[in-house]
Amino acid sequence: MDGMSGPHVIRGSVSLPEPELVWRFSRSSGPGGQHVNTSDSQVELRFDLARTESLPPVWKERALERLAGRLIGGVLVVRASEHRSQWRNREAAAVRLASLLAEATAPPPRPRRPTKIPRGINERRLREKKQRSETKRGRSSRDWS
Repeated sequence: MDGMSGPHVIRGSVSLPEPELVWRFSRSSGPGGQHVNTSDSQVELRFDLARTESLPPVWKERALERLAGRLIGGVLVVRASEHRSQWRNREAAAVRLASLLAEATAPPPRPRRPTKIPRGINERRLREKKQRSETKRGRSSRDWS
């Protein structure tokens, strides 16, 4: 894979391990001219998530759990066929795989700390409620006569 635009970083110092990526090329149904029927421009990129040693164990566990629906026998498959050139489709597939793994290995968000409503705000709300109630009650006085 000489000449590809450098290693695709997942996060921090961890990047996609080139030896563990399996590339397959086929004819694309996407845009193209007369040349499209003869060139294998669609790219399929496979990454064996279950067997990889390049991800930290915690990340790997997290990714396997979060991507469970997308995995086929522990292998993550990404396809790209939006460009006419195989080269650009390879780039697109690698970028897509890297961002998928980055999202899947991200740490869970911090739990939300519940905050208390300030007493002044609550008191003001109750005061306004009472005032509104008085206004409405004043409208329904039955002794008009």
